Parts: sequence; C-alpha cells; structure tokens
Amino acid sequence: MSRELVDNVLSGMKAGFKAILNLEHPFARRKMFIQKGSSKLSVTLLALILGASVFMAGQVWAAKYVTDPTTGKVVTAPEYGGTITIRIKSMPENTDQMALGRWAAEYLNGVLEKPAIGNWGISRDQCEGLTLPWAPPQCLTGALAESWEMPDDKTVIFHIRQGVHWHDKPPMNGREFTADDMAFNFHRITGTGSGFTEPSGHTTHLNAIPLKFESIQATDRYTVVFKLKEPNVNTLHAIVDDETAYIYPPEVIQKYGDATNWRNLVGTGPFMLTQVVTGSSITWDKNPNYWGTDEKYPENRLPYIDKLRALMMPETATYLAALRTAKVDGGDRVNTIDQLESLQKTSPQLVFWPIYVRSNQTFGLNVQYKPFSDIRVRRAMQMALDLEAINSKYYKGQAQIKPWGQIRYPGYSYLYEEWSDEVKKAYNYDPEGAKKLLAEAGYPNGFKAALMHYEAYDVNFSQLAAGFWREIGVEVDVQVTTRADFGPKRAERNYEMSTSESAISGVGAQARFYYKTPWNTSGTNDPKYNAMYEASSSAKNQDELKRMVREMEKYGIEKHWQIWGGMAPEFFVFWPWIKGFNGELALGSGQYKAYYSRLWIDQELKDKIIP
Repeated sequence: MSRELVDNVLSGMKAGFKAILNLEHPFARRKMFIQKGSSKLSVTLLALILGASVFMAGQVWAAKYVTDPTTGKVVTAPEYGGTITIRIKSMPENTDQMALGRWAAEYLNGVLEKPAIGNWGISRDQCEGLTLPWAPPQCLTGALAESWEMPDDKTVIFHIRQGVHWHDKPPMNGREFTADDMAFNFHRITGTGSGFTEPSGHTTHLNAIPLKFESIQATDRYTVVFKLKEPNVNTLHAIVDDETAYIYPPEVIQKYGDATNWRNLVGTGPFMLTQVVTGSSITWDKNPNYWGTDEKYPENRLPYIDKLRALMMPETATYLAALRTAKVDGGDRVNTIDQLESLQKTSPQLVFWPIYVRSNQTFGLNVQYKPFSDIRVRRAMQMALDLEAINSKYYKGQAQIKPWGQIRYPGYSYLYEEWSDEVKKAYNYDPEGAKKLLAEAGYPNGFKAALMHYEAYDVNFSQLAAGFWREIGVEVDVQVTTRADFGPKRAERNYEMSTSESAISGVGAQARFYYKTPWNTSGTNDPKYNAMYEASSSAKNQDELKRMVREMEKYGIEKHWQIWGGMAPEFFVFWPWIKGFNGELALGSGQYKAYYSRLWIDQELKDKIIP
C-alpha cells in the first residue's frame, strides 16, 4: 500500500474517533469510557469504535480509489469536470477526409466515430496494440457497429449499435444513427452508391488495397451488408478501422457538398468541435448526450472532462516551456533523451511513458542510382554504423538496436533470430570490412552523397550517422527538408539518400518496397518483390497472408534496401493529475485523441501541485 493510501486510511480513522468522542456524541454524554466498573464494556465499545473508524476509512478509500482492471494498478477514482489542454504541431486545412486525406483526423478524433475502436477495457498483457499507431484486429471492439460477421469470404454483415444519436446540432438535430448513415459513407468512399460513382482518392486501405465491392446496402434500420466481387483477407480490418473510415453526417454532405467547413461538422462522438482559431487553437466541448460508457468502469458515462483544448506549438522549445509552466497538461511526445532529462530536472513531478512506435532512425538508399544500386555498397553503409556505441552514448542505453525489417507485428515479422549468419554479419560494426566492400564495388576512396533529412526527425542522429560514414570515406551531406518539400521529392525519387522508417507496427508496411507506393524511399522496382506483393492481396486467409508477408520481409532484408540505425523511444508526458492514462498512443488507426474522453483530472492533486 502506498504512503498516500496509508495517509488516507489513517485520516479516516482519525475522523471516526473524532466523531465518536465529540462532546455532542451520545457515547460521550454517557461517559461510558470513564465510569468505574465498566472496563469490559469500554473494551467492547472501543472495539466497536475502532471497527467503525476502520470501516469509515475504508469507505473513504473506496470512494477515492479504484483498481484499473487493465493494469492492476490502484488509481484515484474517476471524476467529472475540468479542461485538459494539449499541444498540436499543425492544423490541417479542413475537416473532410475525402478532400484532404487522413490528416483531417486532427479535428475528427472524438467527434466522428468509426465502426470499431481500440478496446480500452482489454488487459494490456493481452494486447499492447493501444501503444501502437494501428491496433491489431484482436484489440478492436465495436463502436458504431456493435458486432459483425462474415458468413462467407465475400460478405460482411454489420449490426449497427442501437441508441446512438448524432449531436444535437443542425442539420442532424440529435436524430438516431442508422444503417443508412453507414452505407452512405462507404458509398462516398468507394463510389458505389448514394450518387457517388468514383472512389475517393484519399483513403489509405479501402481503395488502395484495393477492395472491389459489388454492393454496400442497408438491409434494415440496423444492418449493413457489404458484398465483394472477389475475396480479400484485409476486408474486415479495412472497413472497421481504416484511417479514413470516420462516419460523416449524410445531411451535411448533401446540404453543403462536403464537410470541409469545421462549423458544419456533426458527429456521434463524446466531443463536439466548437472552436477553431486558425494557427492558434482547437476546442472540443463535451457531448452531454454521448451513448458510450467507460469500458473499465461501465457504470460511468463518458466523457469525464468538460472540454479538450489543443494549442498549436510547432516549436519543441515552446512546448517544453509550456509543460514546465503547466500551460499544457501534456499529451504529446518528447522526442529525445536530452529533452527528457531536462524536463526531469526542472519538473520532476511530470510522468513519462516510453513508447516504441517505429524506427525513424532508418535510411533509404535510392537503388535507382549508383553507387546504391550495388548491394556491396549498401552492406558497407550498414557495417559502418556502431549501433552499440550509438545506443550507449547517444540514447543512454534506451534504444532497441536489434534489427527489424519493415513489420513489427506478431506472426508477420521475419525476426532477427531467423536471419542467416551472412545477413546478420552486415549489422556488426566493421569499418575495415566496410572499406573492403567499397573497394570491391569500385569505390576504394569512398564517394559523396546527399541525405534528404525529414525535418520532423532528429537531425542530430543523421549527423551522427554521417560521422560514422565519413570514417569509411563516404561524405554524406545532411540536407534538412521541410514537410512540404519532403513528400513530393520522395514520391519523385528525387534524392540519393533519405530518412525513412521501419519496424512499423502494422500489416501493410510491406508496401514500402512496392514500386508504386510514394513512400518507397529505397526507390525499389524489383519484379520479384512486386509480384510477391501483388499476389498477397489474393491471400485466402490470415495464415496464408502471414506466410506471404514473411517471405516479402525476408527478401527485402536480404537485399539491404534500408540502413537500420536502431529504434529510439519517444516519451509520452502528462502532469500527474491526469488520470487513466497508461502510455496509450491511439485507439485504432489514426484515433490519436479518442482516449481523452476516458481520462479525468484529479482536481485535489492539481490544487496541491499548483495552488
């Protein structure tokens, strides 16, 4: 039992004794404690008093604390009210994913909902998926769709949750959510009905896989049936949790033609978007009529807080200053060990959770150009990096340096332990061996190359890697590139080297080496790999898909198309008065703010820390 809990129990006992010994108490008026000859009675009464005091203290404790069923930890009990203030780095242009793509979700999280959501109530021992950007299927539970089934490999039937209502705002005015609403939205996404004849170009999976729908039909008020022209093993997960599967209000689309104007946005979620100050802030207010309850404490209606507010702070220094002064409650990541240690020194009460989302310490080598078209050069670049030293000195031992391929996903990953000794050899620090490989490839004196560095990633790490490459004669010029320029250049393959990602926690990452994808930072156009990827869309079941993905992973790893630099943690941070959080990143694909409806403020603790 923690000191805080002991103090509360003792306080309860003290209060109990004080109440019973009060002069106005009937026991005290009868002076039963001091009458001669009443020792036996006094002992009995003392036992009763002590028992009553402990009981009352227990009641105080029970009212103040709960056990989180997903972690087993004791926390202060949920309470309602207050505002959580967080940081955002940017504000998308509009609120319509069919016009803007997945980035519009910055506004949508908690306002619009999907058919499914990450299961907040599941044990974290059973599912670590909520600490990842994409929740695996076993970590999902019904949201707008209460349940679903697949009677055959080309049919998915959704049973709509009854009693869900749109926000009480025109033009929806609180009407009930129905199967027609869900069908309308997927018609709009896929171009298969409700006046929509062309699929949206902004969905990430529903059209990109692609799924070929024969029909999407609401067969009654609470049932939607999806029919496919051909089977696809990714169908169910893509429908329920695609990044762009948020359900928009049909009347808004019909009235305005789209949902680009935030003022017109109406949803079914726990929050209502109430204010957008361009370049400054976003505010969401509590939906007083929300249908959902806390999965951990089902007797509690969500949301707990009255308001969620996001302040735009593109600069890290601004965010760190706001954290120190409690102008924000947290809710964003601290990206470097130095930032973490600085905050721990100046604000020791802050609470941090390390998360390993993916490796942003990866480099794509554009194999379309020499010298990176030669595998010996690619291997040499990997052998030049001292991963042990990087972890020890730069990451203070907190990085994961064991190599991964593209996918970090149970059952689909081709694990390091399975790699051949020859492949593993390239990940051992061997600068002399690297120089020998460069000489064999025709570069005995090394060469020069430019690295396109994405501005959101740690430029110091890229400079550190460049220092190791310099030791084998390779001069790498690190060129910081803005987000606006990085995407187009990457899509055009207009670079020699690029910062990239790997160890991605979701099936679909194998598309990174497919020649058509714009995020293919290695510029690969390998006929064998392309054929393997295209064949995987016809997998008959998950077991077959796992086998195919592992084969692609093995092939890509053996080709050394990327340079692995380790996987550094990022650190989620909150002030300790924010309760209910356990390091969760998202409640499903792109649902980065949905969990705020499930967090609460310990106002008593906040008042103690900030009088």
